[in-house]
Amino acid sequence: MKVEALDYGERKVYSVSSFNHGVADWLSRLPTVWVEGEVTELRRHERWQSVFFTLKDPGDGACLGVTMPRGRFDALRLDLADGERVHVYGRPELFEQRGDFRLRALTIERFGLGDHLARLERLKAKLAAEGLFADDRKRPLPRLPRCIGLVTGNDAAAKRDVLTTIATRFPPANVVVAETYVQGPRAAAAVVAAMQSLCELAELDVIVIARGGGSFEDLLPFSDERLVRAVAACRVPVVTAVGHEQDTPLCDLAADRRASTPTMAGKLVVPELPQLFGELDRARAGLARGVRRRLDQDEQRTTRAHEALRRSVTARLERELTRLARTHERLRTAPALTVERKRARLESTAGKLRTLSPLATLDRGYAIVRTDNGFVTSSAAVSDGDRVDVQLADGSFGARVER
Repeated sequence: MKVEALDYGERKVYSVSSFNHGVADWLSRLPTVWVEGEVTELRRHERWQSVFFTLKDPGDGACLGVTMPRGRFDALRLDLADGERVHVYGRPELFEQRGDFRLRALTIERFGLGDHLARLERLKAKLAAEGLFADDRKRPLPRLPRCIGLVTGNDAAAKRDVLTTIATRFPPANVVVAETYVQGPRAAAAVVAAMQSLCELAELDVIVIARGGGSFEDLLPFSDERLVRAVAACRVPVVTAVGHEQDTPLCDLAADRRASTPTMAGKLVVPELPQLFGELDRARAGLARGVRRRLDQDEQRTTRAHEALRRSVTARLERELTRLARTHERLRTAPALTVERKRARLESTAGKLRTLSPLATLDRGYAIVRTDNGFVTSSAAVSDGDRVDVQLADGSFGARVER
């Protein structure tokens, strides 16, 4: 559309359409810019192609209309609310039909988000280098906690979700609630103080830190270095349930377990009572089977030992009886053997004596000659006419020496 003016004498007059078109054309040649302000009058509808809101200068109240394609706005997932301070990057434009001056936004960032992210990344790297996020330092949660500490906000939906889940799953659970600030500049120190007060309970076994969803700035206290260090140094395991599942404040990295929602945190810290009863029944049945098996094994071992003992005693008795029988036989035969041995020795001696006796010589045909003077052992001992006695093996007789 060409911008032309109407001539009224020396005066050139533009129509509204021409004027708006000329201004819009001139604005389209301006560069893109960043504009800072507070979000107000945010309007979004599923049937609209664009999202509309107003940027307000908190200093003097100046306002600027902003429009952005709905698909691009939703892709940022900012969850903007009235009163939030943002930086909007876009190009000025004029809606010719109505003459509305606006800023067509290309992207939106929360005010200071870049600085916050940079600081958080530096803090995250520092704490990771110290080992605060290491998996090997994370502790297992107690199976049956005696006392559960819950750090949460006053009248918060997160508190209700945690308590409802714990009461439903394990009614006997003992929960001590420490209500504190969970948003704003005092939140980090308040949460640390609540944790310290809970840790004074001797029976405390686990702590749950719960907070519902919120904006990036709302969750910043849970990335505070003081709180992260307190979570890592806590004397009992810590479960965090902060924000939505996609949110990951630094306290989640230092916690022993991270729950995606407060309801899931309740499920993590207590078991389900019916499940416990089932496990108890299975354990009781297993114990009974083990006892029966052990009794059967002991009975079998006793039977085998009894049988082995019986066989051992029988064998021992048989050996002793055999030994006694042999001893008795030796005792019975010992006198006869002694007599026989003595008789044998006597007969041996007698035999030797008979062998050495002169009578044995006589049995071989020899004779003993005696005179009144004794035995005659030489012919010179007698003379002719001497009388001698001759002894034979069988009897004797007298004789006279003739030569």
